[in-house]
Amino acid sequence: MIFVKNMTVGEAAAHFGVSKEAIHNRIRRGSLQSVIENGVKMVVVDESMKKAKPAQRAATPRKKVPSDGKYEKFLEEQNAKLQARIETLEGETRTLRDQKEQMLIQEREKIERIYKEKDEQLKSILSSISSQFMLDAPQENREVIIEQEEMIEAEPAIIEESEVISLKKYLKNKKLSPKKEEKVKKRFKKAAKDNDDRITIIGSKYYLDIAKYDYRDLL
Repeated sequence: MIFVKNMTVGEAAAHFGVSKEAIHNRIRRGSLQSVIENGVKMVVVDESMKKAKPAQRAATPRKKVPSDGKYEKFLEEQNAKLQARIETLEGETRTLRDQKEQMLIQEREKIERIYKEKDEQLKSILSSISSQFMLDAPQENREVIIEQEEMIEAEPAIIEESEVISLKKYLKNKKLSPKKEEKVKKRFKKAAKDNDDRITIIGSKYYLDIAKYDYRDLL
């Protein structure tokens, strides 16, 4: 029994493995029959007609290009250059690592030095505060009280020789007007907020080391 199937030109081309133009040529030659269905040309295909197999191209063996050693020499040269570059980069990496370690050591020493200076300032301030408390302590002997009052009255002279004093006493010794004193206080407080090493804060009080630092830029 022969089975017949109607296919479009495109389907017939795919079935036989050829182009649409080849199908039209076959129809013109009469090797294929066609009919019109609903205004579309259909190809009458006999199922016994085998689908054409695409031609296979014979594999062309690659020709081996004879080597004259130049390519191997080129690769060796490139390998040597890459190895030299790697050694250079490793050396630069070691140098950068050593520099980084040195910077860290210097930074640590700087921090230790700052804390040491702050510690010395703190000791000086505590010593000054302790001395002031001793001056302000009540005495039972009247003669001692008189002597203490005389020392307190002479405080400006003591301040000039003292290393660490409070900001309040420092400004009092300068004998500034109230308006000027208020402006100077704001400058000192701003400098302390900006971590000025010349100013030490204990609690809510500010202390200055007038023997070590110059504060004229804040007046």
